[in-house]
Amino acid sequence: MKTGGHKILDCTIRDGGLVNNWDFSVDFVRDLYDGLSAAGVEYMEVGYKNSPKLLNATEPNPWRFLDDRFLQEIFPEKKATKISALCDIGRVDENDILPREQSVLDMIRVACYIKDVNKGLDLVQKFHNMGYETSLNIMALSHVHEHQLIEAFEAVNQSAVDVVYVVDSYGSLDPKNTEHLVKKFRALLPNKQLGMHMHNNRQLAFANTLVGIDNGVTFLDASVYGMGRAAGNCHTELLVSHLKNPRYELKPILGIIEKHMLAMREKWEWGYIIPYMISGVLNEHPRVAMALRSSEERDNFTAFYDRLTSPETVDTLVKK
Repeated sequence: MKTGGHKILDCTIRDGGLVNNWDFSVDFVRDLYDGLSAAGVEYMEVGYKNSPKLLNATEPNPWRFLDDRFLQEIFPEKKATKISALCDIGRVDENDILPREQSVLDMIRVACYIKDVNKGLDLVQKFHNMGYETSLNIMALSHVHEHQLIEAFEAVNQSAVDVVYVVDSYGSLDPKNTEHLVKKFRALLPNKQLGMHMHNNRQLAFANTLVGIDNGVTFLDASVYGMGRAAGNCHTELLVSHLKNPRYELKPILGIIEKHMLAMREKWEWGYIIPYMISGVLNEHPRVAMALRSSEERDNFTAFYDRLTSPETVDTLVKK
């Protein structure tokens, strides 16, 4: 297995916040950072760098709307692990971003859909000019046609972006189509680093990430104990234990799980659950399964499957 030069990016706070509305204590985030640093993990994503005014947000949510002054208080002394944030096009005011030398952040990742790649690249260029490492995370790839990728990547090739991500938003990919996508990205983007962000609806996030590793992917997204939206992500502890790199140490991650994550898993639900499996198998957005799990019919799996596979429901989902 090819293991040289890989970088793990832990997104427990950012993606895990989609589970608990970013209800993380400062103590937990600091403990997580210390644990990831001791484990040798290269990056920790501490949330979203979106702007509350653009989302009409009225309640404080420090990990969803990262503020540089707040981050400097949380991380007065940085360790070897770099710190990243993610933003969505249309949800971030570039005037809210400080130059890298004035910020705790090292990397800003931009998420967009295929139709908005040019807008995403505009943001990437601005962040690049401010000194940040950058990535472009193209979401919902399982719904993207190949000709759309080819057209979009003409612009990506000419851009300043450092890393382009293969993102399995719906948790629907298997190793075979993951390999096809990665090879397609590699062929179309020969001079860009690639990243992987896999969801675990079909219990394939780790397997799909290994496929990426074997096909030249550099950046590997994961989260401790798999914490992430719906079925969650590839597990950080699996990558740390599997990659043959002397810098990685499993024990600090186990300590974080033991101290914090077991109690969190009792309070908040994430991971492989049948409705999330169904939405992944049917290549549907996990919001439909999340809505079911929040209702009184949370365990009515067969009715949920029937509803998603009926022509009327499919037509409604397509219109959405």
